Amino acid sequence: MDASKDFVGTIEPTGQDRLDEAKLAAWMSANVESFTGPVTARKFAGGQSNPTYRLDSPSGAYVLRRKPFGPLLPSAHAVDREYAVIAGLHPTGFPVARPYGLCTDDSVLGSWFYVMAMVEGRTLWDGGLPDLTPAQRTATYNAMIDTLAALHNVDYQAAGLAEYGKPGNYFERQVGRWTKQYRGSETERLDAMESLIEYLPRTVPEQTRTSIVHGDYRIDNMIFHASEPRVMAVLDWELSTLGDPLADVAYLLMNWVTEPEGRSGVKGLTGPETGIPTLEEAVARYCAATGRDGIPDLNWYFAFNLFRLAGIVQGIKKRVIDGTASSAHAAEMATRVPHLANAAWHFAQLAGA
Repeated sequence: MDASKDFVGTIEPTGQDRLDEAKLAAWMSANVESFTGPVTARKFAGGQSNPTYRLDSPSGAYVLRRKPFGPLLPSAHAVDREYAVIAGLHPTGFPVARPYGLCTDDSVLGSWFYVMAMVEGRTLWDGGLPDLTPAQRTATYNAMIDTLAALHNVDYQAAGLAEYGKPGNYFERQVGRWTKQYRGSETERLDAMESLIEYLPRTVPEQTRTSIVHGDYRIDNMIFHASEPRVMAVLDWELSTLGDPLADVAYLLMNWVTEPEGRSGVKGLTGPETGIPTLEEAVARYCAATGRDGIPDLNWYFAFNLFRLAGIVQGIKKRVIDGTASSAHAAEMATRVPHLANAAWHFAQLAGA
């Protein structure tokens, strides 16, 4: 699978992915500032979870994200939470798309959805950045690290997001949540997942800071300026909440221990020759921007992130079986669950399991 080809552009929606454009235009006329109809909708080719559409109209281009149709796992596909965090962050100057409106009336399109501005720029799918010079790679990675630090430095209370997450230990809640999500979509027994479900809850690290956590912070969830190493918008906030910023840090740094396969992994590609910062340089830059004197051993966090990823992909696998998966690539992704579970258990063992 070549993400730079398979996930780029839009496709004509078919079957249950079609939107009632007349009803959508009527809703947008009443809820989206300066909107002028009619509107046409095309589905973005990428994405596995919440179906996402490009909307074109005489007043410009917009983006719509909606819940999938059909039975859904509890707390999954919460587009209302995505909308809330974007609406809270946008006035702070943090790079997110401008939010226009949230619809929780199923009679409009058949599921909840929200509309935001279309942000034009580049999507970078390959963490190796093969088309850039070493200096451009350094600047791009620095922008990515600095943007994550800026997110974690946002005063979430001032942004109106004090109720965006529950108090208490983030990882304890997350392990419980993803265990429940995994059990809810389980299709076969995997020994590695059973071991992780036993190990992770009793070894949760202490949380020392609370911030807005993106939950899926990676290079292809950002839109970069067309010609500058600048993040124009961070996308896909479905997994965001208030929690331990180390979750995002470890998720990003996992790319440094992941083999390069044309996606986020940059293992073996770092250093002055390529311009991609080393793991130590990335950590130092993030810590300098957030006032940390270092970060703890990452192996437990890597194990958790891969466990969570296995839970997410298991949910995709279940939707493939149920016939409600959004992407043509979902079936291919669903085969990755055992690999992710085994990789998670490997890092758990490195952490002392």
